[in-house]
Amino acid sequence: MRFNNVAIESLGYHLPENVVTSSALEERLKPLYDRLKLPEGRLEMMSGIKERRFWNEGTLPSQVGSLAGENALAQSDLDRNDIGCLISASVCRDFLEPATASVVHHKLKLPKACQVFDISNACLGVLNGMVHIAGMIELGQIRAGLVVAGENGGPLVHTTIEALLADPNPTRSKIKTSFASLTIGSAAVAVLLTHKSLSSSGHRLVGGESRADTKFNDLCRGNQDSGMGSNASPLMETDAETLMKEGCILAQETWDLTKATLDWTNEDVDKVIGHQVGSQHRKLMMESLNLELEKDFSTLEFLGNTGAAALPVTLALAAEKRFVQAGDKVALFGIGSGLNCLMLGVEW
Repeated sequence: MRFNNVAIESLGYHLPENVVTSSALEERLKPLYDRLKLPEGRLEMMSGIKERRFWNEGTLPSQVGSLAGENALAQSDLDRNDIGCLISASVCRDFLEPATASVVHHKLKLPKACQVFDISNACLGVLNGMVHIAGMIELGQIRAGLVVAGENGGPLVHTTIEALLADPNPTRSKIKTSFASLTIGSAAVAVLLTHKSLSSSGHRLVGGESRADTKFNDLCRGNQDSGMGSNASPLMETDAETLMKEGCILAQETWDLTKATLDWTNEDVDKVIGHQVGSQHRKLMMESLNLELEKDFSTLEFLGNTGAAALPVTLALAAEKRFVQAGDKVALFGIGSGLNCLMLGVEW
């Protein structure tokens, strides 16, 4: 994929006010920890996640996705009537039908000519949405498009804890497959892309590569209710160790192809924004790709893993804190269950 005419015009985000620490989750799990003689502090030690955030009960993905969308629009001079496509790309959706994007479209008062639909691909949804809109801009079908995501991790974490406590025969191995579910947090994000002729930011989306290794589609699976609405009771099982190992192997392959497509080398890369999973994953990923850890910006410590919102929220915060600055070549490392990997290059 090469894009010659696409700019990331702005990024908007919205974060929950409710902060939940890893120690607070472990306090809820204390009966289980005592029964299996597990040490306190295990969750933060193994993940690097000190805290995450949850929405108030009853909050819908469309509500927070719309707020993030308004934030992105407020940072741009673009007339919202120029937006030709809106995609909602989070794991979480208001309902199965209609598309959550239809609710966001109404809340943002976007034009009737705007195409409206959802894209779902685990933690890669927003990046997939960006690529789709970039392709439409390149083809001259639209002049601008917006991708939003409203991830609601609270129900998954709460249901996981309840299921672990209710298990009459708990084992350490059972806890292991539920561990990744306890790292999940909530966040909302929006990415506004435009034709370069409309852009005042000058942040160019250059292109990238994607690869899939779907023989590993069983390494992380959520049930049919995963991410649905505000009253869901989702559960997820994850082979985190194998997922991390095979994910890094797929990332190596994808990164080599991405560098060839962009005509970049590792030395050309100024900053890295990766999917936020955990501290061990972050370190292994950067080592696997032979990149300095200092180039990477991390939010996992205080946001946890916020699904499809994780990478773009991290990019927004990195730019806000001026970790990413004008002239930087920024590599976006997206990876999700499936296994799927999508990497993009941005000239900031």
